[in-house]
Parts: sequence; structure tokens; C-alpha cells
Amino acid sequence: MIISDTLRLALGNVRQSKLRTFLTTMGVSIGIASLAGMVSLGVGLQDQFVGRFMQAGVFDAITVSSGNNGGLPALLGGRGRGRGRAGRGGRAGNPPVEGAAPETARPEPPALDEAAMTAIKGLPNVKDVFPNIRVPLQMHLGEFEELGTAMGVPMSAKDEGAFRTMSAGAFFANDTDDSCLLSLDMAKRINETDPKSLVGRTLTLSYTASTATPGAPAPTPMPTMPGMPNLGALLQMKRVDRTYRIAGVVEREPGAGLGGFGFANVMIPLSKAMEIDGQVVRSAQALLTEAPTKTKTYTSVTVKVTKAQFTEDVEDKIKGLGFQAFSINDALQGAKRAFIILDLVLSLIGSIALAVSSLGIMNTMVMSILERTREIGVMKAIGASDSDIRRIFLVEASAIGVLGGVAGIILGWVVGRAINFGANIYIVRQGGEAGNLFSLPWWLIAGALAFSWLVSLVAGSYPANRAAKLNPIQALRHD
Repeated sequence: MIISDTLRLALGNVRQSKLRTFLTTMGVSIGIASLAGMVSLGVGLQDQFVGRFMQAGVFDAITVSSGNNGGLPALLGGRGRGRGRAGRGGRAGNPPVEGAAPETARPEPPALDEAAMTAIKGLPNVKDVFPNIRVPLQMHLGEFEELGTAMGVPMSAKDEGAFRTMSAGAFFANDTDDSCLLSLDMAKRINETDPKSLVGRTLTLSYTASTATPGAPAPTPMPTMPGMPNLGALLQMKRVDRTYRIAGVVEREPGAGLGGFGFANVMIPLSKAMEIDGQVVRSAQALLTEAPTKTKTYTSVTVKVTKAQFTEDVEDKIKGLGFQAFSINDALQGAKRAFIILDLVLSLIGSIALAVSSLGIMNTMVMSILERTREIGVMKAIGASDSDIRRIFLVEASAIGVLGGVAGIILGWVVGRAINFGANIYIVRQGGEAGNLFSLPWWLIAGALAFSWLVSLVAGSYPANRAAKLNPIQALRHD
């Protein structure tokens, strides 16, 4: 029996029992809809979780520090500060202890300066390197006045992370533009009723600057009592006011310092932030105790890689240069493993309905054998082989499985859209952000169809073998 005859006979038999075929197909479709819906929920949740972090720009970024300053200062950014060195046999600032064992000399970590940034930028798969600059200042607009922090943002951050979508206005026109961006929270504190109307207005940023020239001799000490600090340095301080046009309002604050830009109320171009950082005096103690340096260093810089999968490799290379490096890309891998387990659990739950529907296919095929026993005997009498009979029943089962799979995917998609619509209404009312909770990628569609076809073949194997083994003489005698 040729293939075309097998297909014609099998599909004709399927059409003859329309009601039974319809009910069996609906059972398969419900099973596939349950399976596809469960898995698409897991995929949708994974896309929402991972996608938001990827858009925030934290998984393709590495925070690098020199090791001179750790903890919070390194995350806050700014210029590097010198530290006291340990004396022989004692800690920095403490006299050596008599009879104490000498401490092992630790190698001095490399300075995180412009030369180091150039070396890091030359590494493979590195897209950008920029210092984390955050400067304390006072903000003034009309009657509003507040102390805060301004953050330097590079031009490469345009259309990335928090700057992908703006609540109002636009990103900086260029790196030398005297403009700034406000966080939405900051804009609401200035104008709660209409924060978007601040775009185009002028914000004044004030800070205390030092007039000391880098590399110049320290100021001549004023006559003071023995043990008093150099109060003459306090005369080298002045207030600086700068005006910036508000170019836009950022809907959400940029990601935290670990691979991002850090929290700040105001964002200005990176070159402007570096200029202010070179002048600002963070405290009177710092001005009294720190001397200007010729080489500008940073406590931390951010390294952006071309793709998230290169983060670990670039991080290892940076550590090989003697710097401390940290990224949260490992958290992404852990999250993906957790979602894989979730997908497996949801798949097992969804497969229960499909297993029940496979019993329906088997029942339909067995009933078909009982009804067509004489027909099977006639086909064998005129020369049909056991394999021909087996193939006819397997094609019938496959047709039911494929039709049920297509109907199940459509049903699962419709139900998923309905649930997603209702869930988003509830989420938005609770103050959350709407998203796509169900995702049906092409590989899930293809996998569901293939699985439906495979289950139908397995379910139809027993009835097909039973039909193939019928004795033609007994089949012809069957009433």
C-alpha cells in the first residue's frame, strides 16, 4: 500500500467519526493548552525578571576599584584619597609596639587613574570605561532649595538602562552641554502637581570649591597654637554657583553603583561632573589634611562590556591587572537556574492533563478497531500487510494529536492573554507596572506541537498493534 492510499484511508476514517474525533481532539487541545500555558507563564516571568535587570544595565557592567578604599566610599565614587601607611611594627597612626613581630609588607595596589582606565579599555570585549563621579552640592530653583548629590553620566548611557525611556524631555545634547536631568522623585519634590513642566527651566547648583592649584605648594600656615591644623587652608575656599538647563526627567533612577551609575537626584554630563569634582571641597577636614595631587585618581570606575556573557572573562582580566572588580552577573545565572527548575515543575503539572488526553486517544482508537474489525479483515484479505494496517491507525492518531496541538496552542494563547489582561489591571491599580506575564516563543510552539504528535503516537501504538495482529478469517466472521 502506497503512502497516498494510507493517508487517504486514515483521514477518511477520521472524518467519518466526526463527533468522537472532535471530542478526542478537544481533550488533546486542553492538555496542550495546559502545558503551553504553564510553560509560557514561567518563560514570561523569566523575561520580566531578567529583562528588567538587563535594561537597567547591571549585568553587562563591572565596578572596578583600586583597593585603597573599600566598602561604601568606593561605591559612592569621586576622587581617590590617600591613606596613612603603617609604620614598622604598627598600624597607621599608631606607634610601633616594642617586641612585636614586623608586619608583612603588602604590595601597593595600582592607582586607578587615566592610564589605568586606558589599559582597561584596551581589553577585549570592553565597550566603555568611565569613572563613577558623584559630588555633593546644593540645588536651588525658585523657592525650592535642597542638599543633594549630582552624578556624572557619560554620553554612552543614552538609550540604555534608565535612560531608555524618559518621563519628559530628552537626554543631553552633548557632553559639554550645560544641562541636567532630574529623577522623577526629585521633580515631584520641586513641582508635585506638574513635574514634567520643569523641562526647560534653570536649576542652580552650588558647591564649595578650593582655589588651590593642583601641584602647587601647600598654603603658608597661619600662626596657630602648637598641634593646631593649618587654618590658612580655610582661606582657599569659595562658593561656586552654576546654572543648568533641565533637559529631561528620568522616570526611574539609574541602577545602583554595582555596575550602574548609583542613586542621585540630579544627573549632569560626565565631563561637567569631573570638572566640579576637581574643585569641590567635601569637608573642611579634607581641605586641612589633604594636599593637592598632580595625578587624578578615582575610587571606582564602571566598565561596560559588549555583551553580558563576556562579563566574567573581562572581570578576571581586570583582576589580573591588580584591581578589585565586582559584577552581579553571577546572580543572573542563579536566577536562570531557578527559572529552569520552575519551568520543569510547571511542565510536569501541565503534562498531567496531556496524559489524561492521551488515554482518550487510546480509547478512541480501540473503539475504532471494534467498529472496523470486518473492514480490517477485508483489507488483509485483498493483500494489506500488518505494517499497512498499523500505519493507518498511527496516521489517524497523529492527525488527532496534531489537530489537538494546534487547537491547544491557540486556546492557551487566548487564555493567557485574558489572564494577562486581568492581572495587569490589578497590578496597575496596586501601583505596579504592567508587563507580559505569558510569553509564547517559537520554540515553545514547535515543542508543544512535537510533544502532542509524540504523545498521540505513543497512545495510538497499542491500538495499531492490536489491529495489525487481527486474524483476517476471524475478522471477516465478526458481526
